[in-house]
Amino acid sequence: MSPEKLARMANQIGRFFRHRPEAQAVADTADHLKKYWDPRMRRDIAAHLEKGGAGLDPIVKQAVAAIAADLKDHRLHPAAVAGEE
Repeated sequence: MSPEKLARMANQIGRFFRHRPEAQAVADTADHLKKYWDPRMRRDIAAHLEKGGAGLDPIVKQAVAAIAADLKDHRLHPAAVAGEE
């Protein structure tokens, strides 16, 4: 899936939660991405953020940064990846 499409989809999720306080909106957006997005989609959106995150809303950038940190942690602990999803 293209980075533009992933950004559009992630922004839609972020907009759903934007009425909440910022920290909660970030956490809820990240939680949604973790629960409902395929691991490949999460890796691709994290890679998009790493390249600048063009088109991502600020709350979504923070949420993606949080899931990117989780992905990096999984790389340090390969057993965690085997049991993912």
